[in-house]
Amino acid sequence: MTDIAELRALFESEATRDRPATDQPDVGIIMGSDSDLDVMAGASAALEDLGFEEVTDYDDPPAAEFTYESWVVSAHRTPDLMYAYGETARERGLDVILAGAGGKSADLPNMTASIAYPVPVIGIPVQEKSVDSVLGMPTGAPITAVDAGKSYNAALSAAQILARSDNTLRDRLVELHEEQSDGVADVSQALHESGTQQFRDAN
Repeated sequence: MTDIAELRALFESEATRDRPATDQPDVGIIMGSDSDLDVMAGASAALEDLGFEEVTDYDDPPAAEFTYESWVVSAHRTPDLMYAYGETARERGLDVILAGAGGKSADLPNMTASIAYPVPVIGIPVQEKSVDSVLGMPTGAPITAVDAGKSYNAALSAAQILARSDNTLRDRLVELHEEQSDGVADVSQALHESGTQQFRDAN
């Protein structure tokens, strides 16, 4: 059974480990509870749509150009783990953190944004009632946030940040956007040609 001290030690060890940047994850995905995974899985899906691969073993990172990692980090139940994650983020190679939390006290995104600064944090309210909590940051302690449940968009925003210095990723973003646009055009034409009722019956 893994305890919190072991995970803290892992983050701290990775922060001081001498390894090439290509072996470190570019994006971190954290959530307050595994019950948030249904929402946060959208972030993983978006990154994988763009060619990212997930790091599940620091000693055996994937060969993909861009990678991400996923952890459960609770601001309320494991604050020391949250601090260890945020404080070591930059040294572990993270360029962007996606942080999701639910409930009325969704503090994980906000606290991580403060601790990991200047690493950008994109907050994801897992529930509608979490929006105010995630957005409620004072001047000088910035966080970017998406609407409730929109973790896919948060991951696209993270990729946009990385794409500013990588043309390959920029091209992937453009291609994905065009594919999604084409999908809307296909649906629009099908609706027009089949008529409303027939389209509804078929879908």
